Amino acid sequence: MSERYILSIDNGTQSIRALLFDTEGNLIGKGKYELEAYFSEKPGWAEQHPDYYWTSLKKACDRLWSTVDIDRTKIKGMSVTTQRGTVINLDKEGKPLRPAIIWLDQRHAEIEGPVKGAWGLLFKIARVGDVIKRFREKSQAIWIKQNQPEIWDKTHKYLLLSGYLTYQLTGQYVDSVGCQVGYIPFDYKKLDWAGKSDWRWNLLSLTRDMLPKLVQPGEKMGNVTAQAALHTGIPEGTPVLASASDKACEIIGSGGSAPHIGCMSYGTTATINTTSDRYVEPIPYMPPYPSAIPKFFCTEIMIYRGFWMVSWFKKEFGHREQKIADERGIEPEQLFDELVNQVPAGSMGLMLQPYWSPGVRDPGPEAKGGIIGFGDVHTRAHIYRAILEGLAYALREGKERIEKRSGRKITKLRVAGGGSQSDAAMQLTADIFGIPAERPHTYETSGLGAAIDVAVGLGIYPDFDTAINKMTRVGRVFEPDPETAEKYDRLYKEVYLQMYKQLQPLYRSIRDITGYPS
Repeated sequence: MSERYILSIDNGTQSIRALLFDTEGNLIGKGKYELEAYFSEKPGWAEQHPDYYWTSLKKACDRLWSTVDIDRTKIKGMSVTTQRGTVINLDKEGKPLRPAIIWLDQRHAEIEGPVKGAWGLLFKIARVGDVIKRFREKSQAIWIKQNQPEIWDKTHKYLLLSGYLTYQLTGQYVDSVGCQVGYIPFDYKKLDWAGKSDWRWNLLSLTRDMLPKLVQPGEKMGNVTAQAALHTGIPEGTPVLASASDKACEIIGSGGSAPHIGCMSYGTTATINTTSDRYVEPIPYMPPYPSAIPKFFCTEIMIYRGFWMVSWFKKEFGHREQKIADERGIEPEQLFDELVNQVPAGSMGLMLQPYWSPGVRDPGPEAKGGIIGFGDVHTRAHIYRAILEGLAYALREGKERIEKRSGRKITKLRVAGGGSQSDAAMQLTADIFGIPAERPHTYETSGLGAAIDVAVGLGIYPDFDTAINKMTRVGRVFEPDPETAEKYDRLYKEVYLQMYKQLQPLYRSIRDITGYPS
């Protein structure tokens, strides 16, 4: 077989990576460029210049080309996977009108009263008024129209980041069904833009021609233009195929193609997902997201800003480990694993609830993070382990919700994302869930998932089952320790699951007194 390569561009929150895979799923080369995640002109805002992403993509490609010596004409196709929910307004010339509003943004539109008319009556009967109000408040489109009407009037195209980068590469306003996650008029059941009479069109003030054409994962979106080739070094004419959002790609890149495989991501947002051929809302009225496999769904439970507190801890209390790691020339994560292993399972009674950001239902809008059980024996090592344990407890709760809603048992765990590189976090996860935790063969599972979409779309493999089987493998497996798993099971059932219902009244009082969270 002649050498054939697939290029994936993975534009996450913290970095953008240009990844070169072969058709067996081996990572041949990597160019990574660290991103400034966002800037804030006002508290709670999170924005980034669209051109910054395009410039950073070039830098990632430049670094890739400097690490591999290949015939680039053997790159048979490429795809782009990106962070979800980041929106960009373009004018008629395809130029950005304002900074991109990224998914971490916390601004809210001003919403007065319920939805009127027949839709409003239906929402009232279904008792989903709070969900619809939250959707309207969080809609970037509504906020822009309210606060920057001159920008909204000039908006020719309203794109997600995936659609913007596809436009820069191909000159076409086209995006993947698998990338459509956000406050947009998308029908998650039909996996297409909402019908003409759907309430979202009117409330969001969007029209069909403001949005890109949608294609299924694996379908061709265009070819790399001469201008894009000059910018990136990707050969002109390279086919650009649709993949999906970074989380959806991460699932199939981890080998998660069936409902019994729970795919966890220990990333900026911590999630647990399964792939389903049925539309199943893991939380009532919260839709499953599009899969990287056409016509399939991702039944997802999300812990917003999941590993944010891990990063916060390292920044605030991890200077010693960072300094020692620099002196030894090793990754600081190795020393943080030592920190975790200094502490027994259960962190000597320290329990953490990772509700860093309010939710809609459970947790509700009053929710806050909480730590209970402090004593004079506790050190920063106990706090660090309790953070990891709290995230695993929350994701186990998510697993049980998915199982209950779908009627399907999760018997395997695949764990990806930055936190999966920690052996201590992997072992802790296996113990808390009570089932083996499997680490995929490559850390770059989002990029690999995008490459799988390309491989199927180009006909290198006949279907997704074959491609996933050929291109993904399990690396190390972490088996639960029975004694530790029993201890964690009691802590989870007797303490963790009781924390929110016990603390909820206090969270409400905090919100009433301080106004936070709003």
